Amino acid sequence: MTKLQHESKTRLLDTTLTVVRTKGYTATRIEDVCAEAGLTKGSFFHHFKSKEDLALAAAAHWTAHVTEFFAGAPYHLAPDPLDRLIAYVDFRKAILTGDLAEFTCFAGTIIQEAYRTHPQISAVCGDCIAAHARTLEADIRAAMRKYGVRGNWSAESLALHIQAVIQGGFILAKAKGDAAVAAESLDHLRRYIEQLFVRDGTRSRGERHKEVADRVAPAARAPRRRR
Repeated sequence: MTKLQHESKTRLLDTTLTVVRTKGYTATRIEDVCAEAGLTKGSFFHHFKSKEDLALAAAAHWTAHVTEFFAGAPYHLAPDPLDRLIAYVDFRKAILTGDLAEFTCFAGTIIQEAYRTHPQISAVCGDCIAAHARTLEADIRAAMRKYGVRGNWSAESLALHIQAVIQGGFILAKAKGDAAVAAESLDHLRRYIEQLFVRDGTRSRGERHKEVADRVAPAARAPRRRR
């Protein structure tokens, strides 16, 4: 009996991830989840007190799924930290397949809708995105050390920027009804990362820009002689 109850709860959670990514959180009803899962409302209320309770559990379920999925992804195999970071972007592009609901982010969908109306659910989803971003920080720091990159940005800020591009790509894909626009955004992200790090051991483009800015700034502040 316990096993059956566990399986029904998992089915409700898996179904919620799909239904919310398809219809949005606000439009998703308990009846929709039960019908899609092939379960009764009695089964639903055996496991969850409300739609909000389900959403919180589904957010935790999504976090566990994302963590496991990306932990086993092939981009970790590259020996160079920059190659791993670029391979991550390539991997995110490669999984833009199937229906929109199959590749868009449950956590991002919730936040877009519920950041004001359901702050607790939104906060849990925000933690999910931030936690995933942190998995990139070690590789970014290692690449910064290896390629001598210094600037007024951090591994944390770049990791979050990467997620911002990905989440924005999902929004554009929904607006266009096509994953191609999200893929193009990832292509731009890849080029941006390649410009931050220079493989031949020379300074990064960002460092060169900073050096020029440092030279120009004092000249711009200096008083000009009247002619």
